Amino acid sequence: MWLLAALTVVLGGCLGGGHALGTPGSQPIPVGQSTQAVESGGASRTFHLYRPQGLADPVPLVLMLHGGFGSGAQAERSYHWDTEADNGHFLVAYPDGLNRAWSAGTCCGEPQRDNVDDVGFVTAMVAAIEQEIPVDRARVYVTGMSNGAMMALRLGCQTDTFAAIAPVAGTLLTGCSQARPTSVLQIHGTADDRVPYNGGSGKAFAANGNPRVDGPSVESVNATWRSIDACGPPNSTTAGSVTTQTAGCPDGRTVELISVAGAGHQWPGGEPSPLAEKVAGIPAPSTAIDATDTIWQFFTQSHR
Repeated sequence: MWLLAALTVVLGGCLGGGHALGTPGSQPIPVGQSTQAVESGGASRTFHLYRPQGLADPVPLVLMLHGGFGSGAQAERSYHWDTEADNGHFLVAYPDGLNRAWSAGTCCGEPQRDNVDDVGFVTAMVAAIEQEIPVDRARVYVTGMSNGAMMALRLGCQTDTFAAIAPVAGTLLTGCSQARPTSVLQIHGTADDRVPYNGGSGKAFAANGNPRVDGPSVESVNATWRSIDACGPPNSTTAGSVTTQTAGCPDGRTVELISVAGAGHQWPGGEPSPLAEKVAGIPAPSTAIDATDTIWQFFTQSHR
């Protein structure tokens, strides 16, 4: 329990200052950081929104899904998407999973055990934002870390909302037979022991003794999306510790996999957490790439 408490503090954090509170439709969504709520599944669900200065025309929207034990506020602090939004002129939303987790298929936590409709929540959140701020529906994207990456993959499989998805340190834990072709970028460390690059059981275990994550390999997930998108064979390039596999697909879509040699369960380029490293054995983020900037550059090339 002490480990869980420490992880909650380290990875979750508290709602930081500078957030206005509101419900879309009840008052205008302010410029800057705000915390909003939307009804979904009979409950009030919260999300954090960053609205840069000077947005006028319909703009892209990026969803950033936190990892297990995390929160929307923690993801906003850790992964530098607000700065990216200022530079790229887009909205970024950071939804909160119930009990700091997402129902991403066979993982994770209470949302998975209770079969929480997180697909419905995310869909309702996007619709609520669109009611208040002009959003370009051809440029709505989702990314996520770990359990959030698994949820991003589920959203790609089970909705037609997103022009592209970008899971980081995640795997596919739900059915994807009805997926609509979508551009996909995976980023994964080859030394990840929580969501192993080669698939199978991760190091972290649930209370019943079963592994929290037991899924297909990263390259298998990539092959699944190449099949969905009817892509050609991938081309591979390596620069230092970073290998990029890129497959061209019809209608301008691409399916990519960026493998970071020796990197563990982390968001490359994110904020380090010495306490998480010490208490949970989470490695410091790789500096071989900046995952946030890499993902945004990928998103800018993807439209519905």
